Amino acid sequence: MTAKTLPLINLQHCDRCGACVTGCPENALIMTEMGLTFTHPVTCTYCMVCEDLCPVGAIRAPLTVTWAPET
Repeated sequence: MTAKTLPLINLQHCDRCGACVTGCPENALIMTEMGLTFTHPVTCTYCMVCEDLCPVGAIRAPLTVTWAPET
């Protein structure tokens, strides 16, 4: 079983412009009074569009490269 990975949100850097919310192709994000959050985290496909759209770098989708064992 693998854990679902979501982009990381830094609310201290978020200027609440909403670019990530309107640009998310899966409608996985919403802007609340507290700031950006995932409304539907299971729909996030980790496409990294939100990271590309954020003008202040408040949302990051870090990638980890792993190698499959040789069979």
